[in-house]
Amino acid sequence: METPIKIYLADLTYDTVVLQTAVFPLNIGYIASYCKKRFSSKVDITLFKYIDELDRAINESPPDILGMSNYVWNHRVSLEMFRMLSKKNPFALKIWGGPNFPMDLQDQKKFLNEFPEVDVYVPLEGEIGFSNVVEKVLLADSKEEVREKVLSSPIDNCLFLGLDGKLQYHFTENRIKNLDEIPSPYITGLMDKFFDDRLSPMLQTNRGCPFKCTFCVDGGDDVNIINSFTLLRVYSDIDYIVTHISKKMHDLEISDLNFGMYPRDIKICQHLAKRKKTYDFPHNIHVTTGKNNKERIIKAIECLSSSIRLCMSVQSMDTEVLKNIRRGNISVDEMMGLAPAIKNSGLSTTSEIILGLPGETFEAHLRSLRALLSAKMDHVVVYSCMLLKGSQMDLPEQRKKWDIKTKFRILVKDFAKLSNGKKVIEIEEIVVGSNTMTFEDYINLRSIDFVIYASNTIPTFKPLLKFMREQEIDLLELFHRIVQQAASNTSIDKIFKEFRQLTIDELWDTPEELEAHYQNENEYQKLLNGESAFNILYYCTGQLVAERIDEWLDYIIKTAKKLLIEENKFDDVLEEQFLTITNYCRGLSYNILGKDRMDTNPEFV
Repeated sequence: METPIKIYLADLTYDTVVLQTAVFPLNIGYIASYCKKRFSSKVDITLFKYIDELDRAINESPPDILGMSNYVWNHRVSLEMFRMLSKKNPFALKIWGGPNFPMDLQDQKKFLNEFPEVDVYVPLEGEIGFSNVVEKVLLADSKEEVREKVLSSPIDNCLFLGLDGKLQYHFTENRIKNLDEIPSPYITGLMDKFFDDRLSPMLQTNRGCPFKCTFCVDGGDDVNIINSFTLLRVYSDIDYIVTHISKKMHDLEISDLNFGMYPRDIKICQHLAKRKKTYDFPHNIHVTTGKNNKERIIKAIECLSSSIRLCMSVQSMDTEVLKNIRRGNISVDEMMGLAPAIKNSGLSTTSEIILGLPGETFEAHLRSLRALLSAKMDHVVVYSCMLLKGSQMDLPEQRKKWDIKTKFRILVKDFAKLSNGKKVIEIEEIVVGSNTMTFEDYINLRSIDFVIYASNTIPTFKPLLKFMREQEIDLLELFHRIVQQAASNTSIDKIFKEFRQLTIDELWDTPEELEAHYQNENEYQKLLNGESAFNILYYCTGQLVAERIDEWLDYIIKTAKKLLIEENKFDDVLEEQFLTITNYCRGLSYNILGKDRMDTNPEFV
């Protein structure tokens, strides 16, 4: 094979409306640096993040090998790029890798049959598998013989359909224990082109996760052992980033799955703090915190102070649900114990839960919400349960066990029109029912989640919520009643009916009918204009602020007052305090979007 062979590696993000996955493509950077280490001048590798750039490169100068990441947010656009390349260079080898891939062999074969555009799949960590494919390509006598050479026999750490149509696979040690064997994509200059004032740098200090959550692609036994970069390597990457980043950029993404849980994480935080003092970067550090070892995580928070952006992803507060998703070895109490330390550092507290996990009932979801609200979380974020290929939950036996019912919807703002005219839309599969939760339960719980989101997002309501907490009122009971009693108020009932209908209308029975619908130019224009497939929570909250804030606030105040009276909390003193607080809230909401709102004084203040 004539060298150097031209290799394109891509980890694509959409930017049709806004930049969606706004971080450096560190994943393909690692694969490129490892490949260059093995093959030196025999390979010519170019990295891509943006769809238009790769589209143009394939059409103008198609590669010999195209390797692409496969996540739920770029699955379909990657397929279209493979198809585009096949027309430009029919001899090119197309390699896919990433977590969006089934766990069991039967479904893996079905996957590869479904997507014949893909020649080879590299699951889990990709450095070894991808370079093994490149090694075989280099052994081919010509470009025309590449596919036959690659597909003729198994390749370590890869899967593919052989020349006979049978599934070929062979796995040895498919993870690198000493991660320093992978040259730094930063130090080698591979990441330089991505310091473009759009993307935020990403830092990885270790790989793997000791937990086995069934909804997560990192919950398998294959990645249970933690492998790490040395501290010297981590420090070098940090130093490179802070000396190359633009003053316009402020964020650093740490991709570790449990940052702060290990003793050495404190040293990394200390190094980051020193560099911030010198270079004024990073202002914001986005991390997923460890699930255990509260004391260490608190030290990390204190060290980075106002820079760190934490989210406590409890997923559920129900013990049975946690067992069902194999999350029993995570201490929820320890995670919740982080809240005071976070508040003491001047940061807001955020916790995430998932709606629709195996075994979750209507009541169990309410218990989770109640526990988080009682813990005085500033923000409680609820996600619909997405079924991810590569997760335990996606296995056929798990779907059958829990009688999981799903629908499909567009990933918000993940769409683009390619140079060949194809309109590409990313689609997610979400759980909308099971043998413990009906579809009606799902819709009703989404309505409660909407009330919580709107109440915590719109500043107008915060004084009232704080007052209710001080009176030891169950906030979930307040939010639940807001939904339950909406029918008694025509205007408020209309708000919830609209929310419910939008929630139903965004769901499709199959991905095929959804994709076909938006190939129509008029329907695609609705995506571009924000008239279709938008974030319903954001939209309905915005509608409240823009058009219905007064009636919504009045309804919440009346509901809160009834609850106080029922709890025997209402006396003359409390009534006066309540009036003062609610008038203050009315003042906050007065002319809330008006340009002249500072020129007038509302009657309530």
